[in-house]
Amino acid sequence: MIRTTMHNPLLDKLHPYPFERLRALMKGITPNPAYRPISLGIGEPKHPAPQLIEKALMASLKGLSGYPATAGEPALREAICAWIQRRYALSLDPASQVLPVNGSREALFALAQTVIDPTREGATVVCPNPFYQIYEGAALLAGAQTAFANSDPARNFAANWAEIDAATWARTQLLYVCSPGNPTGAVMPLDEWKILFELSDRYGFVIASDECYSEIYFREEAPLGGLEAAAQLGRSDFRNLIAFTSLSKRSNVPGMRSGFVAGDAAIIKKFLLYRTYHGSAMSPIVQAASIAAWNDEAHVVENRQQYRAKFAQVTPMLSAVLDVALPDAGFYLWAAVPGGDDIAFAQGLLAQYNVAVLPGSLLAREAHGVNPGAGRIRMALVAEVSECVEAAQRIAEFTPLFKQSLRTP
Repeated sequence: MIRTTMHNPLLDKLHPYPFERLRALMKGITPNPAYRPISLGIGEPKHPAPQLIEKALMASLKGLSGYPATAGEPALREAICAWIQRRYALSLDPASQVLPVNGSREALFALAQTVIDPTREGATVVCPNPFYQIYEGAALLAGAQTAFANSDPARNFAANWAEIDAATWARTQLLYVCSPGNPTGAVMPLDEWKILFELSDRYGFVIASDECYSEIYFREEAPLGGLEAAAQLGRSDFRNLIAFTSLSKRSNVPGMRSGFVAGDAAIIKKFLLYRTYHGSAMSPIVQAASIAAWNDEAHVVENRQQYRAKFAQVTPMLSAVLDVALPDAGFYLWAAVPGGDDIAFAQGLLAQYNVAVLPGSLLAREAHGVNPGAGRIRMALVAEVSECVEAAQRIAEFTPLFKQSLRTP
């Protein structure tokens, strides 16, 4: 008898993750041992976790003895709503309009499983391009197809939503947006939100607003959030809008896996039902620490100042040799490389100077005839200032050599 291993056939549609593809591209490359390795490739916060969060975790260990509710404790939902009030001047109902989640990544994936109807012909999810690959995986595993709107460097890397035709919008059930953007750092202005809300009203799709970088910014005015934009445009019911926020970047606790979703109460209700069956309840210990984190802003201000200090030093160094500028927000630099070959640049930089960066083409898909990430690299300035400065110095030394190699027959 031949035994067949069964699996969900939709899994075969998934693309390798960017870092898996990067490892394959770098296989066989021996980094220069004269330099200690520095990685700017992965967007993982490296600043120390705040002590107030560590203390809250230790003080709540008795919570291990009980099962948590998927909806979270009322005190956590109230703390989240209080933060939304302080940050965006919005009053949300903690019982129906917010839901704690185990980090924004889990929630971004799960929302697609909640709102997509795969029985509708041509079910489509629209994403910006480049994009966070979870959006695509969530769409494919929900039984939908994807469509992409390319970023436009001439418009501060805003997604060109006009690339999506009316027939595609008519099939669209979910739109992912990311503001501040990964990898571009661009913040969506109110007029762009107005366009998307009008499209959502016309075609009935849900907007998932990924805002995990919202608290790392370089100008005095904080980035506009999706819920905030909706309220300013008279959409106080937040219809067909869900915003995602995380403590990972804001509070330097990526290992805690804590965030929340907020918005349309009808969608939140269905989302809670899905997550109840999915087993996505947040640990009581993490809930207690999350309350402490959402209730404190001092550590967030300090964290933001550290990023501002890094970008203030590193951006001028790199802009002298690369086409790169200070982003609106986030902790990435999105730089164009000489000659337009982002993979060759990343390979050479690792081999000669032992600095890892992420080729932009790995963060995008070819759409409308181009890969909008090609010719660019993403650099995550997540390490301490000295390490980021050292990496920038090495890149500044390598870039002229790379340019020269392009001219050499």
